[in-house]
Order: sequence, then structure tokens, then C-alpha cells
Amino acid sequence: MSVQAAHTTKRDVPSTPARSPRKRDDRVPMPPDFAPRNGAPGHDGQSAGPPPIDYSTKPPLFFECGWEVCWQLGGIYTVLRTKARAMQERWGDRYVLVGPYNPGTAAGEFEELPTEGLIRETLDALRGQGIPCHYGRWLVPGRPRVILLDYRAAFNRLGEYKYMMSVDHHIATGDEGEVNDTVAFGFILTEFFRLLCEKAPGQKILAHFHEWMAGVALPRIAHAQLPITTVFTTHATLLGRYLAGDNPSFYDHLAYFNADAEAAKYQILPKHLIEKAATHSCTVFTTVSEITGVEATSLLGRRPDVIVPNGLDIKRFEAPHEFQHQHNAIKNALHKFTIGHFFPSYSFDLDRTLYFFTSGRYEYKNKGIDVYIEALYRLNQRLKQIDNPPTIVSFIITKAPVKNINVDALSGQARMAELENFCKNMQENIGRRIFMASATGRELQRGDLIDEEAQIALKRFTHAMRTYRQPLVVTHDLWDDGTDPTLAHIRHRNLLNAADDPVKVVFHPQFVTATSPLIGLDYDAFVRGCHMGIFPSYYEPWG
Repeated sequence: MSVQAAHTTKRDVPSTPARSPRKRDDRVPMPPDFAPRNGAPGHDGQSAGPPPIDYSTKPPLFFECGWEVCWQLGGIYTVLRTKARAMQERWGDRYVLVGPYNPGTAAGEFEELPTEGLIRETLDALRGQGIPCHYGRWLVPGRPRVILLDYRAAFNRLGEYKYMMSVDHHIATGDEGEVNDTVAFGFILTEFFRLLCEKAPGQKILAHFHEWMAGVALPRIAHAQLPITTVFTTHATLLGRYLAGDNPSFYDHLAYFNADAEAAKYQILPKHLIEKAATHSCTVFTTVSEITGVEATSLLGRRPDVIVPNGLDIKRFEAPHEFQHQHNAIKNALHKFTIGHFFPSYSFDLDRTLYFFTSGRYEYKNKGIDVYIEALYRLNQRLKQIDNPPTIVSFIITKAPVKNINVDALSGQARMAELENFCKNMQENIGRRIFMASATGRELQRGDLIDEEAQIALKRFTHAMRTYRQPLVVTHDLWDDGTDPTLAHIRHRNLLNAADDPVKVVFHPQFVTATSPLIGLDYDAFVRGCHMGIFPSYYEPWG
């Protein structure tokens, strides 16, 4: 979504008295938008320092705030990640993403850089309050600027923050871990914007917040009357997810729910009230579809000002053959996974294999995983009735609580990798022998290509690879293996990857990444390698 500077009106940005200039370190180069002007000489011939900057003449700055920045959690991560290049092209370095610092994911998604200019002054002031701040670039197309705030450093003030939420906004936050994280991040984010306004009086600032987990800052910014134009986007209401998963007639009954009472029933009242407060305290309220707008009107009590459908920046190839080449290259990576996962037990024709998938947040009914599994069961029964059916490898990609990658799944891929490396070495040796025989004019004999030692090693690899168990259905060890609804449905329909099942199931309860030792592909590449994505969602706010 692009937010126009025109949203910033005189009502939104009250006049702020000019502040005395602050001393800056001229040794660090600064981008034009944040750099001070050169100082004028004083009466003694020496520089009197830079004059005050008239920030009211500067172009607006745009900050996009989300819990999913540099943190792969679901669909909003994909939206932010893929829109970054377009936002960077339009706003340049005036576009900055802000999110919570998570050392586990930041290591692979974030390149830390020195801060400079106005951002440096603001973050230094925040660091002076004991809050670690990280500045750099998100390692995605467009490489946008990113600020990550370590909200955990504010846990010592959590009692104070909760008191202010209760007194100022009438929200009792309780003591749930996720709510505590959200409150701490929201107050630090508010302090970041307060310091920014203090350092740059008159500067036009636009701030866009996604979902309730970034929403605590919105009522705080409104309460502090900071001169910031704010936008709040709900991609799906929190209460709507619970109601849809528990009520087959959710959309028919939508107008009749008592939202606060229902939220209390599902024990999510603090989260719901935070979302509601964010909705009512922002300058502009948006949703991503008409149906989500209707839902927000009923459950949050405010009609969206704008409907802005989600959009993904899908790379388009200039020629169809280039797209087909990419599909084939990535499909070969899926073939490698399939060989390692299934071929130790039995094999099938990869040239007659299709790859299907469904993916998304782990909501068994809302995301239609139940319908997907039921469809696979019926397809499996139909294909068994025909001669020489194709093989369907169907993935379920989501994020469920897991202990670790299953050892057997990992060892299967490791054995295949060893066999592949051994065969590559054999290729080099065979090529060398063919070359030497041809160069010397000698006819090749049967034993010239593969000697006895290589044959024995190959037999050992083949024997070590074989197993008598059926291929695994789930690639990871689940915390609730006995009661997990997806696994229970798969077992109920006996989709257990038997050799005579044309439809194979791979339940991958973690998002796919290029660093995974199993599939080893980023999600967008994985999708391109598959033949079909299937999304039979019941509750689908995307639009």
C-alpha cells in the first residue's frame, strides 16, 4: 500500500516550536533527507555551527511497522517482503520498516549497518534509555532500510506500561506472554516516534501499522498527541479467526455477535481490545478486502476508510520459455527431496509425478486443510481405479509446534546427498578414462569405466539407502503427535504413503526456507516448482 503525503493535514500535524540546534558529528556522511546544512561563519570568523533545519519543508518520511518485519510468521511477512521493492522505488531511503528484534531470524534476514543523520540521533537517544536498537537493510529485493527494536529490554517496565494501558485506554492486559511482548514493543515503538518528532520538529511523518501485534503504539501515539499521520491495516480480525473456526454459519451471524463478550469467551479479550483501540485511534483505517471490511465494521466498530487489496510482487519472465526453465530447474530440487524421502522404501516415475501444495497459518478448518486432505483421499481412491496412474506428491506447508526435524527424514536426505556426491566423483573419473582412451586410440572395455572398487562402493551405498518402513507422512516431530488435527485426519483416511497409493502426503509443519536441510528452497521458489496450489479456505480475508 502506498500512503500519500496528502493524508498529512494541518489537523494531523500541529505546529511545533523550533528547537535549538543540536551538535552533530560531521565525520559521518548523511543522506540528503537527513543531513544538516552547512553552518555560517560567526563574528570571530569561526563556524557558528549549523543553523536550525526547517523540517517542515522536507518531504515526508514513511515508516511501516509490523511484527513480521525480518521475522517469517505468515502472510503479512510475505506482503511486506514482496512490496518492499516497489516502496523503495517510490520512496527511496525515506521508507523505513520497523519491527521487533529477534536474533534467531535477524541473522539470516538482516544486514546491520552504522546509523546516520536523524535516524542515528533518534536511535542513540533510545539507546540512552537502555533499549538496544539495530539499524540496517532487509535482505530482500529492494533492500529497504530497517530498524529492529529489542522489546525484551523493556520488560522491567512492563508493570508501568500495563498500568498506563489500564488507566489511559481501559485495557486490562493480563499476564499472557504474547500480550506482554506486544505491549513492550508498542511502548518502545511509541517512544521511538516521540523522540523522532522531538529531533525533527515540523517533519511530516507517516506511520503504517499492520495487525494488532503492532497496534499498541496507535492509541499511545494518539494519547501523546504526536504529530504523526497513522494508518492501521487489519488483514483479518483476531476474533473473526476464532468465530469462523467454531461457527459454520459465521458470515450469516456476523451482524449479531457481541464482540467483547465473544472475545472474553475465547479468552482473547486483551488482544481484541488492543486491536479495537488501534482501529479507533488511527488516522486512516484500511482492510484488505470487502469481506474483511464487513467483518471489521461488525467486530471492531469502525468502517474502513479504504479497501486496499493485498498484492504480491511476483517476478514475471519476459518469455514463456524462461518461466518454464525456472519451473524445471526448481522441480529438479523437489525431485531430490522426493528421492530422499520416498525412494529408500520404493520408487516411482518422476517424469509422471505432479507436485501439489497448500500452505498458510496453521488453522485446520479456517485454511481448509480438512477439505484439502479429504480431496486427496478421494483423488487417491479414483486414481487406484485406473491403470498406471500418475503419482501426486501433495505438500501441507504450515507452522505447527514441533520439537525438531524427524531423524529418519533428515537421514534420508543425508544419504541421498552422499550418494549424489559419490556419483559426481564417478562422473569425473569416467570422463577422464573416456578422454584418455580416446586420446590414445585405445578401445574401451567394459571394465574400463567402472572398476571393481567403485562397483562395491556403489552397492554399499545402495544397500545403506534401503529401508523397509513406509515413507514418513510428517517431516518433523510434533509436540502433539497424538491429537494434532491434520495428522489425525491423514491417519483416518489412511493416507500413509503406502507403495500402492498414487497420492503421497508430506506434512511439513514448518515454513520452507533455503536453509532447511530437507527441501532447501525459499517459499516463492518452492511454489514455482510445484504444479498446483490449492487453497480451499473457509475463512479467507485476503479477498
